Amino acid sequence: MERNDLLTVEHDHQKTADFARSHLPNEDDLFDLAELFKVFSDSTRIRIMCALSQTEMCVYDIAELLGASQSAVSHQLRLLRASRLVKTRRDGKNIFYTLDDDHVDAIISMGLEHIRHTKGERNDG
Repeated sequence: MERNDLLTVEHDHQKTADFARSHLPNEDDLFDLAELFKVFSDSTRIRIMCALSQTEMCVYDIAELLGASQSAVSHQLRLLRASRLVKTRRDGKNIFYTLDDDHVDAIISMGLEHIRHTKGERNDG
């Protein structure tokens, strides 16, 4: 018997695929998840979210931190708000931004943990 025949006998590929298929999120959720991760694909937005994970900030504070214009920061904040990753609090004429909830902070923390872990593996090998 050839090796490929043995693999087929020992492993039911259809059963494995059916199992995985039955546990996949629905198509709408997968699309929404892909859209969420697109928002995370910009390093400026990541820097903003990392800063907001530490403290609430206004546009001026964020612009100062990033060395960017207030209009550029406002544009990024609009995208982050539309994706429900940040929320606002008004204090008089000032608007302050924070992460929307602990899930956003967890996504960032887990992403950082993952890249630091994989960098460590590359440096060890």
